[in-house]
Amino acid sequence: MLKKRAKSGPGEINAGSMADIAFLLLIFFLVTTTMDTDVGILRLLPPVVETPPDPDVINKRNVYEVLVNDADQLLVEGEPMDIKELRAGAKEFMTNPSNLENLPAKTKVSAAFCREQLSLNKGWLTAASDTSKARFEDAIKKWEGKLKAIDLLKEEFYELPNEALISLQTGSKTSYNMYVQVQNELESGIRELRDELSTEKFGRKFTELDEKADEDQERIKAIRLVYPQRISEAEPVDLTKKN
Repeated sequence: MLKKRAKSGPGEINAGSMADIAFLLLIFFLVTTTMDTDVGILRLLPPVVETPPDPDVINKRNVYEVLVNDADQLLVEGEPMDIKELRAGAKEFMTNPSNLENLPAKTKVSAAFCREQLSLNKGWLTAASDTSKARFEDAIKKWEGKLKAIDLLKEEFYELPNEALISLQTGSKTSYNMYVQVQNELESGIRELRDELSTEKFGRKFTELDEKADEDQERIKAIRLVYPQRISEAEPVDLTKKN
């Protein structure tokens, strides 16, 4: 006797493992997905100064004032300037080749003076209290660095006053495009000076020196001593209220 096959509905899908599969897919996307990040201008901010210098004490010749107003107009030292001239202006401020009175008075760093300062600071360090030793140790490192720079450059060099800097001020409505252009011109001016000196002394541009190589590390420090990158950026302000 033939048995009639019982009718049955469509087969059910086993959903018991769906949760595991979903969890594995979630882990996969978390591991493999990349997140977009904002890209800006890399800049190491200067350390916090507990006692800022009195603005009246800062010699005006040591500050290169660059201002971009809300209409993206460039004012340098209070005078209108085309952005194409800004790079040359920054280089002239950093070098003062004609020894002008309205530009920083650079000081000659000689080997003899470095050794004299080293000797003095080492003597002071010997007699210093525990709380003040760090100050003399820092001074010793500074003068040793300058002496090393003279040795690498094969000549004495001129350095900017400590307070010399390029001051950049923008308005609250200055466009980002103009801001980037101004930044690029200022940094390019300093970079060109460094490249020129590095090529003259070491046969390679500053940007081609290898920060991981011990010899190049000393060369980089020497060139940075001669041409430090001091660009101070003030927070954007409402220039209409300021004026």
